[in-house]
Amino acid sequence: MIAVENLRVAFGQGADAVLAVDGLSLAVEEGESFGLVGESGSGKSTVLRAVSGLNHDWTGRIAVAGAAQSRQRSKDFFKLCQMVFQDPYGSLHPRHSVDRILAEPIAIHGLGDADRRIDRVLREVGLGPAFRFRYPHQLSGGQRQRVAIARALVLEPRVLLLDEPTSALDVSVQAEILNLLRRLRAEHGLTLVLVSHNLAVVANLCDRLAVMNRGRLVEEMTVDELRQGAARQPYTRQLLRASQGYDRAAAEGFRDFA
Repeated sequence: MIAVENLRVAFGQGADAVLAVDGLSLAVEEGESFGLVGESGSGKSTVLRAVSGLNHDWTGRIAVAGAAQSRQRSKDFFKLCQMVFQDPYGSLHPRHSVDRILAEPIAIHGLGDADRRIDRVLREVGLGPAFRFRYPHQLSGGQRQRVAIARALVLEPRVLLLDEPTSALDVSVQAEILNLLRRLRAEHGLTLVLVSHNLAVVANLCDRLAVMNRGRLVEEMTVDELRQGAARQPYTRQLLRASQGYDRAAAEGFRDFA
């Protein structure tokens, strides 16, 4: 469903340029849930923004559903592939009601029967019609993220790109959102790409994952290998140890992988 080959993304120019993604290649199968993990600044979200069409300044090859993508995407691409962002408040217009937030993509793409679509998608994310005319400030963080997921689903895409969708939420709400995403994937046959620094979240939702460090892909592994601690690369093993909680002796032995 998604093929990325030799992707490079740089910010800035000349001597000040920073190579955020450096020659990354990966493939995600149709219906798969794939994780991108790594510490902050490793380039995970930058990969997602290039695949989604939000970042136009990249080189390499990106193909979605077998079609090679240019830097400028068509409307049809955005019906196929949608993104859910990390901050469920910042990604929603504070002065737009839930109804208007969900109606906007329907209008942009010239789709009919907006009332039915909005009602259906609100029920699918566990909110229902009672939330239709509320505003973001009247919702909890988890409810706002459900609205953001509903906005992504209203165009009936085949691919959802998830940029740390639970990191701004309480732990109990994180579990609810992960359960929701798992159910939606099963019901709609969605392909998911999840960016996270939280290995427990990735293990909960994904089938496979790729580990990134400083813009490069370090290794790919299955979630079963992750749970067994069967990492092959030293950086991945260090990341796994760090995810188990603070340990002074372990932390003192950590090294910088350039």
